[in-house]
Amino acid sequence: MVAHDIIRRPIITEKSMDQTADKKYTFEVAKNANKIEIKKAVEEIFKVEVEKVTTINYKGKPKRQGVFAGKRADWKKAVVKLTPSSKTIELFES
Repeated sequence: MVAHDIIRRPIITEKSMDQTADKKYTFEVAKNANKIEIKKAVEEIFKVEVEKVTTINYKGKPKRQGVFAGKRADWKKAVVKLTPSSKTIELFES
């Protein structure tokens, strides 16, 4: 898997922006990616040192519009903690 296939997009919310002070960054990642692959992908893309990776799996909610029923896609979130000596990720700074 290529690094850009593993890291889908950054998640920009109030909570995730508050965590950037502790050098924790949140990303949506590929469902089949493991912590080691996520760590390597973040280090390769952003040129930083990763200390710890925490992952959370989300189940899609059932949704309905009129008679049509379906569900949102399942997805996976990763919270990446950088080492104290590592530089920050500029994407989250602006």
